[in-house]
Amino acid sequence: MNDHSMVPAPAVIRSHDKTVLRVLCTEIIPVQQLRARAKQDLGYEVVFEQHDFVTAQRIAATEPDRYDIYDQCFHNLDIVWHWRAIQPIDLARIEAWDDVSDLTKKGGVNAEARIGLGDAPVTRLYVQPDHSLSSSPSGSISMLPTVHNFDCFAVNQDATGADVDRDMTSWAELLNPRWNGGVGIVDEPAIGIFDLALAFRATGQMRFNDIGNMSVTEIDQLIELAIDLRASGHFTAFWRTSDEASDHVRAHEMLIGSMWSPSVIALKASGIRMRQAVPVEGYRAWHGGLCLARHLSGHRLDQAYGYLNWYLSGWPGAIMARQGYYMSVPARVRDHLQPEEWDYWYGGKEASMPLPDVNGAMAIRPGDIRSGGAYWSRAAHIALWNTTMDEHNYLVRRWGELVSGSDQRNSRGRRQLK
Repeated sequence: MNDHSMVPAPAVIRSHDKTVLRVLCTEIIPVQQLRARAKQDLGYEVVFEQHDFVTAQRIAATEPDRYDIYDQCFHNLDIVWHWRAIQPIDLARIEAWDDVSDLTKKGGVNAEARIGLGDAPVTRLYVQPDHSLSSSPSGSISMLPTVHNFDCFAVNQDATGADVDRDMTSWAELLNPRWNGGVGIVDEPAIGIFDLALAFRATGQMRFNDIGNMSVTEIDQLIELAIDLRASGHFTAFWRTSDEASDHVRAHEMLIGSMWSPSVIALKASGIRMRQAVPVEGYRAWHGGLCLARHLSGHRLDQAYGYLNWYLSGWPGAIMARQGYYMSVPARVRDHLQPEEWDYWYGGKEASMPLPDVNGAMAIRPGDIRSGGAYWSRAAHIALWNTTMDEHNYLVRRWGELVSGSDQRNSRGRRQLK
């Protein structure tokens, strides 16, 4: 698979110039928009090293001196915390902490909302005296909660003629034979595996003791079912970046599949009617955040805290909203959105006027309504979170077989499916 990651010159990223703050991140982040405003507001340059999820995880764990801020997701946290690549964040230095949503602080946006299985952020948010992570509040946290969303598969309504809201309300649709040869899955084991797991569970082909922490046997069963489908031509693409996903749709190679909001919005802006489903089983949720590199101290640490506080100031959240993402401080974000934008992106109301994407192109047409409705309704409908399971290393090996198309079962003896 081609690597579309954007990597600035190593001499810049590895610089120890005290006027530069280095951020290691994924494509979740619209770096072009953030870079100029950050320098304007903070008074120092912020440089971004941007990669796909898997590459960013590897660099974060093995080369912690390469960055100052790690911008990733809670499901990746165990890896960098285990390797002591990052340091605790002092809540006394986070100005907007009181405004951060209960979604991460307590596990749900309200008392009735289900937390969701898997790596729910609250379960690894607070740093304990023994340096372990848990949901018990303390004076320091592992990762500052920031951007997040509630994902499901998306559908090209123009190419399929489908009414997504009426007819495609279950993860089982990913396995529907009518889409054979037109299904795409995100190529990240801690994400894509759950799109498949939710689909196979919805069809009744699999049961899990704990879908958020599968056993080796369950992983084998799931991967082998998926390998059989790939061999039949059901899956057409395994993609790593939003741009790749969009390209597969434009090339008419993907009719339905895993898709992140930036792809959906970009395709809408180009005139393609993409629509994300609202699954009865619940969303696969994810939550991003910012981590402090272990080497930071003194002036450099002060700069890093300045960036963390700026990130929750509201303006960055407004930028994120225009690519379909939410921020952990919605009240602050609202102050930086037009009322019509807030009503559509957060309020779940019908768009009353054309609304721009993150680049200023008109992406949302008057009359459009965001799938799933208001933020609080979507946040209360989580099935599970992106997760790094106990058997993650084993999953990665089996996932590689699925994605590469190399069926090694004959050489090692095919396991019996139950």
